Amino acid sequence: MAKRIRLHGLRQSTVGHTAMGLWRHPDSQAHRYRDLDHWLETARILERGTFDALFVADALGPLDVYQGSVDAALRDGIQTPTNDPLLSISAMAAVTRHLGFAVTVSTTYEQPYQFARKMATLDHLTGGRVGWNIVTSALDSPARNLGRDSQLPHDERYAVAEEFMEVVYKLWEGSWEDGAVIRDAGAGVFADPSKVHPVRHRGKHYQVPDIALFEPSIQRTPVLYQAGTSPAGRAFAARHAEGVFLSTYRPDMARTLVDDIRARAAENGRDPESVKFFAIATVIVADTDEEAAAKLRDYQSYTSVEGSLARWSALMHIDLSGLDPDTPLEYVDTDGIRGMVELFTTLDPTTRWTPRAIAEFVGVGGGGPVIAGSPATVADELERWIEEGDLDGFNIADPVPPVTFRDFVDLAVPELRRRGRVWDSYPGTTLRETFYGPGVTRVSADHPASGYRAG
Repeated sequence: MAKRIRLHGLRQSTVGHTAMGLWRHPDSQAHRYRDLDHWLETARILERGTFDALFVADALGPLDVYQGSVDAALRDGIQTPTNDPLLSISAMAAVTRHLGFAVTVSTTYEQPYQFARKMATLDHLTGGRVGWNIVTSALDSPARNLGRDSQLPHDERYAVAEEFMEVVYKLWEGSWEDGAVIRDAGAGVFADPSKVHPVRHRGKHYQVPDIALFEPSIQRTPVLYQAGTSPAGRAFAARHAEGVFLSTYRPDMARTLVDDIRARAAENGRDPESVKFFAIATVIVADTDEEAAAKLRDYQSYTSVEGSLARWSALMHIDLSGLDPDTPLEYVDTDGIRGMVELFTTLDPTTRWTPRAIAEFVGVGGGGPVIAGSPATVADELERWIEEGDLDGFNIADPVPPVTFRDFVDLAVPELRRRGRVWDSYPGTTLRETFYGPGVTRVSADHPASGYRAG
């Protein structure tokens, strides 16, 4: 039986996310990111395609590394402006029945006590369809604007995140026992106090002495995602993640990450197959290969070189504006640039990788491959990635929203269904059931959250 391909839609509540400059395309509705009807339409499209979830990425500060200024990001709308990803979820849930919603929230700038309540609230309102993409925030700009003199060092951010997870697990899993809410009108008791417990957390970073302020939701702990692939990020994913988002350009590169994290998960006593992996992919599909190629060329004509360089400057923490855009990068002697050269020369050693060439390469697809073709061609390539990368699915990007999502659902999904790769209906009502099957709404017994269960 063919392995099912799991689909997530990838968006951010902003104008330019994975595609730089394509907001200028006449078909793009990217500027409607602040329009609730736009998000409702997006959710309906994805559920029609039986996507597991919509993944809404986020950034907490402007991209201001390029030229030491936010100007380039503003000109191209690159993650600036951006809206809070949490606030549209309950509305999207109201117009869908099964689609999940994975949202990025940083452990560095939230308080676990209030964050646990936000997610429990969303899990209640969505009927158990919420997931959390756990990040620690790499940009310096959020630190300046959210109460820190500078960003915490990388590994220290993950140490804070570990304690954050301990606190939210205690709140979600351990504070209220099953059956604490009895709603006995005759006795005048809504919740049994003997079954509600203070978490009494006293740690290095957080003090949380009291009970959770909310009653447990269907999933209790939301489905947990993680996207960092540094050594610390992979170790964190192996302990906590049920889903891992990958940004890579070849299936063999993805396979290296998948194998490493699965092995680490096993070392942590977890079933390695319980961790699901999703690679970002941009799919440009049309009735024929020729039409898809023409559509891709059309999209590429709108890409912004400066916008792509501004985004990569922020990702790498290196200002690329001082480089000649047409000078090969192998002649630039910095550690960061050498890493960039290594990445792209590994992808294609025959290309002269200049800043302009890199910007054009990532202009439509951002952090992953661009797959263009007929439904059959697209399905073939997605299947190749699944098999060679040992992946579970994809984060499908939407560079010309919502056109590229709609094209994928109308053209690629029927072909994938014909091949038995994409399901026709959902297995349950919660996001965790979508991951693990009917009736599985709680974290598994080998997940660290389960160790905090009350009663």
